[in-house]
Amino acid sequence: MTSSTGTFIVFEGGEGAGKSTQVALLRDALEAQGREVVLTREPGGTPTAEAIRALVLDVAHAGLDARAEALLFAAARAEHVSALIRPALERGATVICDRYIDSSVAYQGLGRELGADQIRELSAWATENLAADLTIVLDIDPVVGLARAGQVSDAPDRMESEALSFHQMVRAAFLNAAAANPATYAVIDATASPAEIHTQIVARIQA
Repeated sequence: MTSSTGTFIVFEGGEGAGKSTQVALLRDALEAQGREVVLTREPGGTPTAEAIRALVLDVAHAGLDARAEALLFAAARAEHVSALIRPALERGATVICDRYIDSSVAYQGLGRELGADQIRELSAWATENLAADLTIVLDIDPVVGLARAGQVSDAPDRMESEALSFHQMVRAAFLNAAAANPATYAVIDATASPAEIHTQIVARIQA
């Protein structure tokens, strides 16, 4: 956990869960309260990390070795935390991040069968143990989520193109993480209306 004065909020969830919508709504709500909000995403957030994102999500690299994939995500995360997230937290900002360590645990640890503990340890090393203050899991059945994602994207990336069984493992990983850490996680039904979801998120943050 960071010892900074800022607040680190992470959004997790499967494809089509509506993270982008809720991230934007929360940013607007917090900025209306006069807070400095830094909105970012993983992989990405800095020029170097965005370059890694472009590489690792490109369908042209289908078949990328699972360990290589995990290391690329960890490299992007190390740069992201060092160059953007930690400095923002140290100056007291609220950082809202679309995906973080739990996505690597879900997608590479379980989905790629590399081991949840190994991926979590790799990410802890890459970030110098920077954990989120609150992780919001937008939970959705992968069948519904993938259908939603297909409506807004004509070109699914490498992750969206995985088999349904892969996405079901990813969902289970998010729910397992939340069940193990109820004090710092909130699971919200992503099939509710955007306004209802936002209200629940704000209530959880205030609590």
